[in-house]
Amino acid sequence: MNYRYSSRLGSFSSSAVREILKLTQGDSIISFAGGLPAEEHFPVAAVSEAFQRVMAQGNKALQYGLTEGYLPLREALCARMARKGCAVTPDDMLLTTGSQQAIDLLTRIYIDPGDTILVERPTYLSALQVFRSYGAETVSVEGDSDGLDLADLEAKLLKHKPKMLYVIPTFSNPTGKAWNLERRKAVLELCQRTDTLILEDDPYGELKFGDASLTYPSIFSLAPSVAGSCVVYTSTFSKTVAPGLRTGWVMADADIIRNMARAKQAADLQSSTLDQQTLYQLLTHFDLDGHIEFVRSEYEKRMENMVGLLEQEAWPGVKWEVPKGGMFIWIEFPSAVNTAELLKTAVEHGVAFVPGVSFYAEQPELNKARFNFSYTAEERAREGIARLSKALAHVGVGV
Repeated sequence: MNYRYSSRLGSFSSSAVREILKLTQGDSIISFAGGLPAEEHFPVAAVSEAFQRVMAQGNKALQYGLTEGYLPLREALCARMARKGCAVTPDDMLLTTGSQQAIDLLTRIYIDPGDTILVERPTYLSALQVFRSYGAETVSVEGDSDGLDLADLEAKLLKHKPKMLYVIPTFSNPTGKAWNLERRKAVLELCQRTDTLILEDDPYGELKFGDASLTYPSIFSLAPSVAGSCVVYTSTFSKTVAPGLRTGWVMADADIIRNMARAKQAADLQSSTLDQQTLYQLLTHFDLDGHIEFVRSEYEKRMENMVGLLEQEAWPGVKWEVPKGGMFIWIEFPSAVNTAELLKTAVEHGVAFVPGVSFYAEQPELNKARFNFSYTAEERAREGIARLSKALAHVGVGV
């Protein structure tokens, strides 16, 4: 058979994280690569009880459901988001198979081949995969620890006239930084003025470290109203409950949601009814906020542990910023180090991470890398950093 694949197939690059995860199956390699939550902190008993309550109601949970998602769960999420300043109704919300599907669906209905999407530098690698698969041109905007560089953003809005700006303003992947309020408001104003849609990706917003008095309102919540808003907001239960349930949600103007639902019908008809009803029971009968506070505290300890290990090693020329939340530390190695090549040596020494090259829309900085701290317990992290130290010594760093 001569398989005649679509030309679009060439735009699907293999995920660097997924390829690395293949190398790290089993216990022989300590992986700082995947964006994985800690399995030992999954609320197994609560999820099991929620599932049992669903099944006790009969066989309806095994039937097809609405494309938009299970209405009681959408209503519960509306109430939850209202506490974060987001006034939405179920008509403004679509349940998705993880927030990754929300990125795909919005790109599918909004972006034509050749359209420009602005992104942070660096940004989430799997979003870049989606954008490129639809033929978008991705252009990065410079930034600092407080958010996007407003002058660079304005210049690129005027030059490229993009359809969309994709951002992770709260504990970004891969850097862990959080924009300040001034930058959030300014980016919203610039995009409103230039008729540019903002896709705000917020998978880590509830995993905040440090000063409890600091708050990071979503850009979505800063818009005057959801009707006619230039902001589309997506989040997920993957980081706060369990990724295996594959349930996320997206909020936007009702017209955008209707069109995303049309695209979802063509993609998968609906996300899992069983998972959605289980999550609804979990929200109703389980202290999710208490669970999130526990997980947040544990991840902060793991972050502090990894930062402490890095400080102890004190490799010459190696720098990082302490993340304000989330799951990742973004590490800069000496300019002569290519982290894609370093990874090969690291895997030989039994440790893995994600090279920085995959997180750039263009002109990648080859000496940077993303390390996950949420998945690995403290003693195993200590061993992983020790293995990395040996790998660095092998390539002439730290000797």
